[in-house]
Amino acid sequence: MLLMGLVIFGFMWLNQPSEAELAQRRAEIAAEQAAEARQAEAAASLGVVDTITATEIAALKTTVKQFGHVSGEGDDAVYALANGGVSVSMKGNELSGDITLEGGSSGSLAEALASTTDNVAFHNRLVAKVRELISIYTKNGSFANFLNGRDSTLVLENEVLKVEISSLGGQISSVTLKDYNDHKDFNVDDVNPVKLFDASTNGYSFILNTHSQRFDTKDFYFTPMQLNDSTVVMQLDLGGGSKFGIRYTLPSGRYDVAMDVLQEQMDKIIPANIPTLDFSWWQKMSRHESGRMFEERNSALYFQYAGGSVDNLSESGSDDEQLQDKLKWVGFKNQFFSSILICKTYFSGASLESHAIPADNYDSRNYLKNMSMESSLDYNSANPIPAQFNFYFGPNLYPLLSSYDELVSPDEDLHLTKVIPLGWPIFRWINTGFIIPIFNFLGSFIPSYGLIILIMTILIKLILWPLAHKSYKSQARMRFLAPDVKALNDRYPDKEQAMTKQQKLMELYRQAGASPMSGCLPMLLQLPILVAMFTFFPSCIELRGESFLWVKDLSAPDAIVSWDAQIPFITNYFGNHISLFCLLMTVTNVIYTRINMQNQAGGQSMPGMKMMAYLMPIMFLVFFNNYAAGLSYYYFVSLLITIIQTYAYRHYVSEAKMRAMMAENARKPKKKSGFMARLEEAQRQQQAMLAEQQRRKNNNGKGRR
Repeated sequence: MLLMGLVIFGFMWLNQPSEAELAQRRAEIAAEQAAEARQAEAAASLGVVDTITATEIAALKTTVKQFGHVSGEGDDAVYALANGGVSVSMKGNELSGDITLEGGSSGSLAEALASTTDNVAFHNRLVAKVRELISIYTKNGSFANFLNGRDSTLVLENEVLKVEISSLGGQISSVTLKDYNDHKDFNVDDVNPVKLFDASTNGYSFILNTHSQRFDTKDFYFTPMQLNDSTVVMQLDLGGGSKFGIRYTLPSGRYDVAMDVLQEQMDKIIPANIPTLDFSWWQKMSRHESGRMFEERNSALYFQYAGGSVDNLSESGSDDEQLQDKLKWVGFKNQFFSSILICKTYFSGASLESHAIPADNYDSRNYLKNMSMESSLDYNSANPIPAQFNFYFGPNLYPLLSSYDELVSPDEDLHLTKVIPLGWPIFRWINTGFIIPIFNFLGSFIPSYGLIILIMTILIKLILWPLAHKSYKSQARMRFLAPDVKALNDRYPDKEQAMTKQQKLMELYRQAGASPMSGCLPMLLQLPILVAMFTFFPSCIELRGESFLWVKDLSAPDAIVSWDAQIPFITNYFGNHISLFCLLMTVTNVIYTRINMQNQAGGQSMPGMKMMAYLMPIMFLVFFNNYAAGLSYYYFVSLLITIIQTYAYRHYVSEAKMRAMMAENARKPKKKSGFMARLEEAQRQQQAMLAEQQRRKNNNGKGRR
């Protein structure tokens, strides 16, 4: 018996219609209805009276009795049903009612059921309307009662968030962030709060399945019920005790909305062997910043696997993925704001898509990308709460996102902070373990973020000073060695003497305690922090709208000159403006490069390297001109402090003391490390080989003569 049951169950499972077959069947039904409508019109034009068959009348009576509202009892019971312009009532076995056609004309149900008429065209239209009513209930069952209605909106609001919930689809139709203003109109003084989306740019729905039908909640008008100031339930009363609803709860002072699917006796409608509930979500991502390039580059669809790792679709261009793994959350992430849906259990795989809106498209002024997800989750029609979620609608603020792990999912790390791009692991560690804590600490009592960046730069320089101290001393000594290096270059001009010259130079540097790489070392020591700051500033929402000196917004370029013309190959990077802080950074970089080249005693003999060194600051001007003013300001201050340190060490280091140290070091016996001994032996062998090659060359010349 068990084996027979498994065989029967397997046969039923293997032979259930696929989604494609269901879609084909729906298309066939639609085609049949269209054909019936054409036949009715053709019949009317020929004067043929269309009639409702006995089978259709029986179906209509069953529909009214099954899905209509009943009043009275026994023989006095009256069933009433109204949908799509058709109002039908039935007492006993008698039907009556009215029909309203498109355009406002109306007739009676009795006229539609009659077999003869004086107005064939009008009669046939009434008949088609009755058939449409029967078809609607055949396809949608008790859900058909909610296909028509009036769209109304309920509002949930706390100190930071305003959420509007529509009765159409029972979904959140609009979200407004009260504490942030929209800058997309190039005006940081704009007082319009950020609206993440409205009903035309965002939508989601649950899809309930039977073996032959799909009920999509976006098609139905829910009945709104506001339980209290923080909780709303959108409900469908399907009759017979069956109810389906969605409950929304907005906690005080938070950016998350709890969304719970509620149901009662849904196993009367959805078979118990239907194991999944489908879910679909799409969003046309809005622009909120004045600089489109960076906002688009920092916008993407993010998701977390059940194991904890976070991934994302491509930030540049369009991308899509078909995932079979379970997902914990999916987020539509903008540069500074995100909409993230967190599932209490897991999504069972997903189809994810992100399509960029081209810059030359009319929509590109207000929108960035079209994003969507389609997924499913485990479902039981007998479970009163079959699915639970949390929507996060808010800023990409690191401390805030970090705190939501405890608030929303205390037993599992959501890694929501991964939506903030802070660079590769080593740079992310510098940002999360050092930069962000100091930044937040200073921000707790210093009102100006321009001053905070200045203080942070000084702190970083102080922390790196012990590491850079010897390097700056060596760099200062290299200037004093310039005449000595020139003398060695003049003394050993030939290529054959290169090894000897190199040995003399190394001995000179050793005695002076200097290094030709000393000018690069301070920058190399700072490089991890410089790269970390490079990823930190474009994602730092704290700088958004913050002014400093002439800068109105430290998170955007500080344009002092702008134009409309497009410069081929450059506009995509440089933009249509000149940023003053970026220009100051470039000038400072050129000055530092000149100082550094002067410190390199052999720099004059390498014109190619010199040209490359001066070309780099110009390249930085092109690529950094479109970045946040806060980043250019940080690099400018950092370079300025480096120049000051360089000049300070020039005065600190005495040439007389250096010469005395060189003389003393020259008298000391040379202590060779194993490495230096091997290096000198290699140089000796190479010199011997060069001498042998030169001897053979001279002998061959004499032989030819």
